[in-house]
This record gives sequence, structure tokens and C-alpha cells, in this order.
Amino acid sequence: MASAAGASGAPGAGSPAGKVDIARIKEALAASVITGADRLGTGVEHIYASDLMSDVLAFGRPNSLLLTGLATQQSVISAHMAEFVGVVLVRGKKPRDGSAAFAHENHLVLLSTEADMYEACIRVEAVCEGRTDAATVAPFEPKTHELLLRHELSIDGNDFTNAGMVSTEIKSILKKIGFDPKLVRRVAISTYEGEMNVVMHARRARVALTVTSRAIEVEIDDEGKGIPDVSLAMQQGFTTATEEMRAMGFGSGMGLPNIKKNSDDLQITSEVGKGTRLLMRFLVDGPSS
Repeated sequence: MASAAGASGAPGAGSPAGKVDIARIKEALAASVITGADRLGTGVEHIYASDLMSDVLAFGRPNSLLLTGLATQQSVISAHMAEFVGVVLVRGKKPRDGSAAFAHENHLVLLSTEADMYEACIRVEAVCEGRTDAATVAPFEPKTHELLLRHELSIDGNDFTNAGMVSTEIKSILKKIGFDPKLVRRVAISTYEGEMNVVMHARRARVALTVTSRAIEVEIDDEGKGIPDVSLAMQQGFTTATEEMRAMGFGSGMGLPNIKKNSDDLQITSEVGKGTRLLMRFLVDGPSS
């Protein structure tokens, strides 16, 4: 089985011919199945590891499995165009921009593992090259993410006087911990956008900041109107802000799109008449590719 290891995507040394079921690779990586649970018995002939989709298209071989940290739809589309059988997202990345739907519609297996690219390549290579039987390969155990801090705050709706104070406090906390300024900026911008949504559209909200050695999470859980159509609310320029809010410089319709742009993972759940929950996740090792 040929393999290509490394984020650069440069082809690696060849290995014995044969196929390995995706299920064995999933087990070795302790990966979660996003789509394709019924296709885990599919045989993989080659492994290709890359965050450069042009290299995947240039060097990838049919019936390969792609390891990548690129969690956008382009990675799944590239794998499909190159006739790969599946994609494994490393570093705990989750699919964005319709990736899961595209994978399902085109019969691709889509997995996610907490292993980084190096660890994933090492473990997959061991299984694929048959250097040891899969039954004796200890499954990858994600490292415990050391909890550095958990802090809760609150936001009052319609309190424009204090709007931004929660975001300011979170930014100050992260700066004191010593995170990269670019990362702190992304968290601060996203949190501020979420805070302003609460001030304009909800009665109140609970904010939970969770910081581990691998990620920063900001959860904003509000009591308010809720969002009737989340996909519509994600469109740039869409807004339900009043003229009064617009006069104060808010409500341009860029809030949720800006949060999505700056976060590595954004989850939105909403119920009309009850409220909305935003869960924003930022990886400490850098923004998504």
C-alpha cells in the first residue's frame, strides 16, 4: 500500500500492496464517524496526507483515504474528484460548509480524530503496512486536554451602556494567560458579535468560557426570540435590527457570518420563542486552514 505522509502532501515510500478496511483505521485513530457508517468495510489501497488540495489532485491515487486538517467542503470535493473513498479530519476538526452532506451524497466516509497529522500518519502507516496485526495495535487515546480555566458571565438584553464588557473581560483573561494575540483577537471579535446579538435581540444570556491546553470555547446561551431560519441568518447582510439599533451602528447583518469566519467551529441551536445557543470553538494551535 502506497502512502504519502506529512502536511505538505509529498508522496512517501511505498509499502506492501493490499487493502485495509476503513474500520481498522478508524479503530487505530479512535475516530468518530460523521458520515458513511455503512461503508466502514470499504478497502483502502492508499493513504494520502495533505492540507494542499492541489497536491491531492496531482498526486493522489484512486481508492485512497485522505488525512487532512482542512475542514472545508473543498477537501471533501477534492477527495471525490480524485476518486478517494474517504476523508479523515485530524486535530479534532469538524466539517464545515456542507462537507458532511456532500460526503453523504457522494458515498464518501468522513471521519474525525483528535490525533494530529503526525500521530495519525504514524498509526495509519502501522496498520496499513501490516507491521503489526490490528488486534494488537493499541487504539489511539486522545490526550486529556488540561483544563486551564472555566469562567461564567452574564449579559443583559437591551443594555447598550454595558454592551461589550463581557467580551472585554474575556479578552483580558486570554491575554493574561498568554495566548497568541491573533487567536485572542479572533475570540474577542466572535464573542463581541455574539454579545451584541444578545443585547439587541434577547432578554439575557449566560456566557461560559472554557479554556484547555488545546482549545478555547465560548458558549452563549440566551433567553430570547430565537432564530426562525438559521441558514438565512447566516447570510451576509441579513438583519432584523431596528432602525434605532442601526442608528447606533449595529445590525449590519454581519454578526453570525463574522463569528463563523473567525472561529474554528461554530454550532448554533435555536428555538423560536425560547432562545439561541452559540458554541464557538477556537483551536489553540491556530485557525482552520
